[in-house]
Amino acid sequence: MRKHKKSKKLLKYRWAVWGVLILAYVIVFFHRLALGVVSEQLIDDFKISRTTFANLGSMYFYAYMIMQIPAGLLADSIGARKTVAYGTLLAAVGSIIFGWAESIAIAFVARFFVGIGVSFAFICILKVQSQWFFEREFATMAGLTGFVGNLGGVLSQTPLALIVGYLTWRTTFVYIGFGSLFIALLCYGIVRNTPTEVGLPRIEEMDVDRKGCKPLEQPPLRKALMEVLKNKHIWPPFFLFVGVHGAYISLTGTWGIRYLVDVYGLSPQSAANYTSISVFGLSIGCLVIGKVSDFVEKRRLPTVMFTGIAVISWAALVFINKGKPPQIMLYLIFFLIGFSCAAFVTCWACGKEICHPTITGIATSVVNTGGFLGAALLPPILGKVFDNYSGSNLDANLIYQRAFIYCLGFALMSFVISLFMKETHCKNIYSQLINDPKG
Repeated sequence: MRKHKKSKKLLKYRWAVWGVLILAYVIVFFHRLALGVVSEQLIDDFKISRTTFANLGSMYFYAYMIMQIPAGLLADSIGARKTVAYGTLLAAVGSIIFGWAESIAIAFVARFFVGIGVSFAFICILKVQSQWFFEREFATMAGLTGFVGNLGGVLSQTPLALIVGYLTWRTTFVYIGFGSLFIALLCYGIVRNTPTEVGLPRIEEMDVDRKGCKPLEQPPLRKALMEVLKNKHIWPPFFLFVGVHGAYISLTGTWGIRYLVDVYGLSPQSAANYTSISVFGLSIGCLVIGKVSDFVEKRRLPTVMFTGIAVISWAALVFINKGKPPQIMLYLIFFLIGFSCAAFVTCWACGKEICHPTITGIATSVVNTGGFLGAALLPPILGKVFDNYSGSNLDANLIYQRAFIYCLGFALMSFVISLFMKETHCKNIYSQLINDPKG
């Protein structure tokens, strides 16, 4: 009876742990997409070019990208609790400094601090999920995490545009910073790395598929990292993430609102409704692909389907009416671009399932690095296109068509790569891979 009570408590408490971590993840998505809404205010206040603005946005992604592997190492060593609490604290400081920045140099530094601070949240969530949830729930939970986290992205579109109009962008980012301080305290006070830290049984003891399994010994972190990097099956999900996420961020986080303002003559507030639809599409996509993948017990097939939708939706935006589809089509196109970007959910799951079961933090962090490499590289490329055509007589839709064709190329790359992803059938196949001479 006592064991039954502990098991019941575990199944309840894990949602408290996950719920607090997801608050930190909402902050991640807010900062990821927020600059697109305040682009004109930043360009005017700091008197910068569009390329410089794109680089300011990319500073977040460079910081996020370089910290992914360290985030995995920290999650697997000192634990998710301290890692995400200290990271959220740093993001809070960065957001406050950003709101107070009087020069573009300080804004770059602040944005870099924010990127480093928020870079730990998602890897820590995946690590915690591997300890508090059943293996068969992983993609579903990753999809649910993506869904709720993306609500932060929704907040950074139309609601942010309205708040900035009332408070100014500076005051808004300062308030977000103080809110992040509170979330950091919640993370430290409530999150626990494993059920055993609060006197509860390991999740394996309740899993009929893994019952009786002894805890696996974790390899040394340096050896674990090299093992992940040498695993040839980690690289297809890595580069797939580069493509879909780089294209998505270029639209929703950097240039989408300017496209709608310049080409369709919308106000920034009205334009934010369309990018909000794209973010909402990603939220729905994360739920769908995670649930479908776990249900059919396949990783590759759902990924191929989602990246195929990405290619079609980007082609529609680029080629219909020379980069200016009828406005009535935009909601559908923007929704599908976001929806299809959720292909990265199966990338996380695949990365986890082809590596040693005890180093999920490192494995998923390597895959996650790819997404933010794409998000850092592609928006400045588009910014360079815009600067090259600055002052030209070319119609705005044709300029954006020349820029967005790079996004289509990234989406097409992801589709091709999806065909080569290793099928795991939703189980960890690490032991099979090391015993298979063909790998």
